[in-house]
Amino acid sequence: MKPTLFLSDLHLAPERPASAAAFDAFARGPARDAAAVYIMGDLFDAWLGDEQCLEPFAREVVAGLREISDAGVPLYVARGNRDFLLGEAFAKATGATLLPEQSIVAIGGKKTLLSHGDEFCTDDVDYQRYRTLYRDPAYQRRLLSLPYFVRRWIGRYLRRKSRFATARKPESILDVNGRAIERAFRSAGVTRMIHGHTHRPARHDTMIDGRPRERFVLADWHDRGHYLEVDEQGARTREITG
Repeated sequence: MKPTLFLSDLHLAPERPASAAAFDAFARGPARDAAAVYIMGDLFDAWLGDEQCLEPFAREVVAGLREISDAGVPLYVARGNRDFLLGEAFAKATGATLLPEQSIVAIGGKKTLLSHGDEFCTDDVDYQRYRTLYRDPAYQRRLLSLPYFVRRWIGRYLRRKSRFATARKPESILDVNGRAIERAFRSAGVTRMIHGHTHRPARHDTMIDGRPRERFVLADWHDRGHYLEVDEQGARTREITG
């Protein structure tokens, strides 16, 4: 049985050539032999609207994704906090299915909750306020109504602001909140969760309501790629370079 592959927080951008090369190797290699591929948010370091598909760098990434779906591999993409404006034109160009904020899927015979993961970082109150704003469809429509060059300027400003704000925050509030994780497990009725966002890759095993639960946190990409391989035999982390 072919494995299902999960990856997140690639933050692909022209100034990150190693990550881009690793993604190209992934798209031409392991992804072609998968049961399905799930990209759980922040595929791009910034996405300012589907007009970006026409830019040279994004066009190459879109082509790589299209090759995966054209090979007959189901491709799913979640919106992260950096690429929440991914839209239907992107989905059509890549052959991908855009995921809702949370999904429950059966992987390797086990119901699994999938999410980008930022909704679980409830201790970061300022970020959650921002998250509520950018997830609002009316806000997204207003943003997309602006000329593309204006959105590019706004994107650069927000990235600088985010880096400055994150550097000033204590590490303790940047991770998920344990109670939020417990609520998500109970609400979804699953025993496995897979998410990204925190850049703290790990497997967490815990007991909730007397039932064993496992939570996989996907790694971010820097000088190499990282993905989680899941099948009936379990889950394994893999690395890939360009």
